[in-house]
Amino acid sequence: MTSMGKTIRTVSAGLCGAVLAAALGALPAGAAPAGSGPAASAVAGSAVAGSAGGPVWEPRPTGSDARFRGLAAVSRSTAWVAGSKGTVLRTRDGGRTWRDVSPPGAGGLEFRDVEAFDGRRAVVLAIGEGDASRILRTDDGGASWTETFRNPDPRAFYDCVTFFDSRHGLAMSDPVDGKYRILSTGDGGRTWKVLPGTGMPAALPGEAAFAASGQCLAASGPRDVWLATGGGATARVLHSSDRGLNWTVAASTIPAGDPARGVFALAFRDRAHGIAVGGDYRTGQPSPRAAAVSRDRGRTWRQADTPPAAYRSGVTWLPHSRSAAVAVGPTGTDLTTDGGRTWRTVDTGSYDTVDCAAGRGCWAAGEKGRVARLAR
Repeated sequence: MTSMGKTIRTVSAGLCGAVLAAALGALPAGAAPAGSGPAASAVAGSAVAGSAGGPVWEPRPTGSDARFRGLAAVSRSTAWVAGSKGTVLRTRDGGRTWRDVSPPGAGGLEFRDVEAFDGRRAVVLAIGEGDASRILRTDDGGASWTETFRNPDPRAFYDCVTFFDSRHGLAMSDPVDGKYRILSTGDGGRTWKVLPGTGMPAALPGEAAFAASGQCLAASGPRDVWLATGGGATARVLHSSDRGLNWTVAASTIPAGDPARGVFALAFRDRAHGIAVGGDYRTGQPSPRAAAVSRDRGRTWRQADTPPAAYRSGVTWLPHSRSAAVAVGPTGTDLTTDGGRTWRTVDTGSYDTVDCAAGRGCWAAGEKGRVARLAR
């Protein structure tokens, strides 16, 4: 695998319906989770049905063998996925059919993040050293694409992109000249500019971010954004309250000290409450203390009392709940119902990333073209 710095760039479930039903039992009548959907069964075409009529995580076969680490849930019917071999797919019928909307000539690119504003407008990020890092935008559902950024600096390597709203967003690169580099857009990703580095703390030796799930950069509200790191002596979380101009830094409790270890994904329910997950992505390696929580906008982090059982690459809060969230990774899905303090494994299917639409529609995506949707 590859993913951090210049050495590990490509790092890398269905929820049991009965368990998820219990977790969501306190939701308002008719409300659907919408913060991050876990994965479905690893067996394509089958469904993981909850007992007693509980929710069902249903695989939505894509017909692709790409690994999808980029995922954007627009609604219960519409979602975008982006992944290896320059692949971008979109569904508008709940995953029954998928349209290949990959940008022409993008077969050599590795898409690791996609941010969609609706069924027609989306931004995708390709990772890699130098000009392999690119950002493309579509306004017509993927019928055509415009390349809006191509990295001109061979020292930069862009990992993640996030948006505060349909106009304002950021993308981040691993450290250049000892500091993380931040791109900013104010027109929905049509143009980008590098922000000054004066407000960015120095990176630790060997520190970088993981392009594992499109969640190493997470925004909440109109101005707050957090950046996850690993590989250095300490796994850290950086926070900006002014759209990336100035940053503060806090140590997480997730172990680092190795290029394969650190914080891989962040999710904030609001400006105050956040969850960090990660660990060691190498197969078979233990990942103790793989989750942490913050209640003060990321100023301090507390180790989860009972963390996920293994490395987790993606995490999200379930909207309509102040305490439920899910985390996914290659070995399974974990659920918390107490704000991230305790986690329990509820499925062993492999997924890399999760996302839910603001109202309805939870999705998960991962290796071998796997995509799943939460059924109600």
